[in-house]
Amino acid sequence: MGASDTLYLKIDKNVRISGGAAAVRLGEIAQICCADKPTENKVKTLRLPTERVHGPGRYIYSLMDVLPVIWQEYPKIAVNNLGETDFILTVEKPSAGKGGLERIWSSFKTVLICFLSFFGAAFSIMAFHMDVGMTDLFARLYELLTGASSGGAMLLEISYSIGVGLGILLFFHHFARRKNQADPTPLQVQMRVYENDVDTTVIEADERKHTQEKKEERG
Repeated sequence: MGASDTLYLKIDKNVRISGGAAAVRLGEIAQICCADKPTENKVKTLRLPTERVHGPGRYIYSLMDVLPVIWQEYPKIAVNNLGETDFILTVEKPSAGKGGLERIWSSFKTVLICFLSFFGAAFSIMAFHMDVGMTDLFARLYELLTGASSGGAMLLEISYSIGVGLGILLFFHHFARRKNQADPTPLQVQMRVYENDVDTTVIEADERKHTQEKKEERG
């Protein structure tokens, strides 16, 4: 079997498509490469079985759902999988223009999230400082350096408060506005870690569900 008889397939863990899922083609969900370009182009047009898809949502698929589609057209072709063996097909709602009320509701949710994030973070920082006794520490440092008792918010407290704010801004790259900035921010890293954990959990939950159903059928 030559190189032209090998098809390379790469599918991400979470594949997103918009609109209807009645005719999902393999070229939309996977990167496909083959030395024989006519074969590659034909495989990209093959349709993924979407009988289980009913509207927007997440649907679990496996490489075992993709291989029969390819082998039905090319029985002798060798498929080399370079991606995930199980993946999520996320069907999103068709994009459409938002009405007036929907735009207002979307803006309200954005403002509400910003409000909760700001005051939630402020409360967490204050609770941490109270827990570790930061006020007593500053008072003790002031007494050691000056020999007098602290009378309230002094230079140490003010400098520390400014430093915390600047440190957060610098840490999350709020001042990095260069277009060629390829380094992701810590917040972006944590969001990707969270998305990966969610995808893994959804796939494992589906596998356990099918395993349990098979056990019940045997029993």
